[in-house]
Amino acid sequence: MKFDYSLDFDKIDFRKNPELYRIGKGEQGVLMVEPYKSEILPHWKFKTPEIARQSSDKIYEMFLDYKAKEDFVGMDMARKFLQMGYTRSRRYANHKSGRKYAKDSKEVLPIEEDKLKAESANIFYEKWRLAREDKQYLELKKKHRDRYEQQ
Repeated sequence: MKFDYSLDFDKIDFRKNPELYRIGKGEQGVLMVEPYKSEILPHWKFKTPEIARQSSDKIYEMFLDYKAKEDFVGMDMARKFLQMGYTRSRRYANHKSGRKYAKDSKEVLPIEEDKLKAESANIFYEKWRLAREDKQYLELKKKHRDRYEQQ
């Protein structure tokens, strides 16, 4: 089931209402789902490899804390932030401006690899991989889909 953008995200506490949460694709909803966004976002940084390591370690630690509580929505949100750390670092690794496309056209800008941002991306990638392949995460994801996302 697709991520439901029609919800009033300013009023919903998804910890209390996990039945309203839809996994969606990739990073969908990562900056919308509370209280998780407010808990995780302050730790999400990727400017340098050292900062990316601290950030990804902290977010993965949060993933494990949510896991200990069997809080699937929290686990999925932490997974999404790790994924977003990878994708954003990778974008800046490929394009110094952070833009993939030219400002006034759909032309893809040439890749100018920044090795430090690429290293930051790799750091996030490893934590994202650990989260997305976690056995309990996958079990809880299936249960969530079976319970709440069947139509």
